[in-house]
Amino acid sequence: MNKQELIGTVADTSGLGKGDATKAVEAVFDAISTALKKGDEVRLVGFGTFSVSKRKASTGRNPRTGEEMTIKASNQPKFKAGKGLKDSVN
Repeated sequence: MNKQELIGTVADTSGLGKGDATKAVEAVFDAISTALKKGDEVRLVGFGTFSVSKRKASTGRNPRTGEEMTIKASNQPKFKAGKGLKDSVN
């Protein structure tokens, strides 16, 4: 399922128009992104938890030249599925 299909499903399920469903889906994505940028965790009980993981700086190799290079430290978004989501898939 891609984003447009998700918007269509939300519109059909909720009875909203496509424009309103688009705004709703975008608002949810923006709210999650904003919370993660602040370093907060987003817990959706029964669905899962979005969080930020800090990766340390490390050294790697350029696959073409074999030359060593430094990989900068970064923040990575993580998602851990909740029990309700896991149960619905199995």
